[in-house]
Amino acid sequence: MPTKVVVGVQWGDEGKGKIIDILASNADVVVRSQGGNNAGHTVENKNQVYKLHLIPSGILYKDALCLIGCGVVIDPKVILGEIDGLIARGVSCENLFIDPRAHIIMPWHIEIDHLSEKQLGKDMIGTTKRGIGPCYMDKAERVGIRLVDLLNEKLFIEKALKIGEQKNKIITKIYDGNSLDIQKIILEYQTYAKKLSKYVKDVSIEIYNAFKQNKNILFEGAQGTLLDIDMGTYPFVTSSHPISAGVCIGSGIGPTMIDEIIGVVKAYTTRVGKGPFPTELLNETGEKIRKLGNEFGTTTGRPRRVGWFDAVILRHSVRVNGLTSLAINKLDTLSGMDEIMICKNYKKNDGTIIDYFPPSLEELAECSPIYESCKGFTEDITNITSYDELPDNCKLYLKKVEELSGCKISMVGVGPSRSQNFIV
Repeated sequence: MPTKVVVGVQWGDEGKGKIIDILASNADVVVRSQGGNNAGHTVENKNQVYKLHLIPSGILYKDALCLIGCGVVIDPKVILGEIDGLIARGVSCENLFIDPRAHIIMPWHIEIDHLSEKQLGKDMIGTTKRGIGPCYMDKAERVGIRLVDLLNEKLFIEKALKIGEQKNKIITKIYDGNSLDIQKIILEYQTYAKKLSKYVKDVSIEIYNAFKQNKNILFEGAQGTLLDIDMGTYPFVTSSHPISAGVCIGSGIGPTMIDEIIGVVKAYTTRVGKGPFPTELLNETGEKIRKLGNEFGTTTGRPRRVGWFDAVILRHSVRVNGLTSLAINKLDTLSGMDEIMICKNYKKNDGTIIDYFPPSLEELAECSPIYESCKGFTEDITNITSYDELPDNCKLYLKKVEELSGCKISMVGVGPSRSQNFIV
């Protein structure tokens, strides 16, 4: 198994957790490089369901080294709760380590996240209100608190007092909120520091040493390409880089260390939050797909918006990620459809046809999908274990996806279990 990156190529929620779990079973090292506990991977392993938010999916394999890179923002209370929950279920966390450069989510980040969204009203971004964005803001402004700072008691107290005072001014004077008790926060986070200290290692060095030893390394993505702060549907995006290039920055490695980039995609399209969605289905078909696909957020439980497959989005993702192959999930959800539509291009209000994903939300909002029709299928495919067993109409659909995206399909998922996935 060469060094592999797994990324989402739509708006997230593509089923990366299952693909990562399958690949992690053969990995020596599994790395998470961006995002925070605004992400969620649902993994079915040994007939048990795990909902992971910060900890890499490789934690379910006792011999895998699980690393959280400097590009991840850490809520200490959340990750310690996740660790305790895994240990209670018999999962060892002895091989889990966090980069000391990772930034820490503080209570003021969460408070400002809530107050900011409330103040924006109908124009809110639709964040998970977990403090992710405000933490990345402090990182960019160079006033953040890193894990290495949290472990230095004297330095942490100095920073927390100074930054906390500034944040309280923002909370009370700009957002008309209530001041936070900074001393109480310091005491709380000092207890977290003691518990987290055993999990700290330089992740960049760990990955580099594993690479030099020819070990199998898997980088697991969170969220999706269209949520990337630069290449996504800005401003309705996350605050980090879910694209493949973000792996290098968020883990402290060079791009020449990556061999394969696998893009995970659903057989249809979903998203949460606000923003234009050209293929969205606001009808019975959309509701049917939502229910059959159980399209509700792992982290938030929010119903996801549902639409037909969008090859324009996929071409965009193939390009910006440098995908080497696709893993297509939830093909089984489309069973029972007489006709399955694929969006191949967009048509703008002035009649112009475009084959690319526009950088402007205003331009995207005026785009309507140009569909290509594929014959549906009625067969139950959830027990199929090879490509050859698929109904002919399924094969034709997959070939059309490959044709319109310019990227080959290497894995197909026909159900939520890892056993319901096969190599093409």
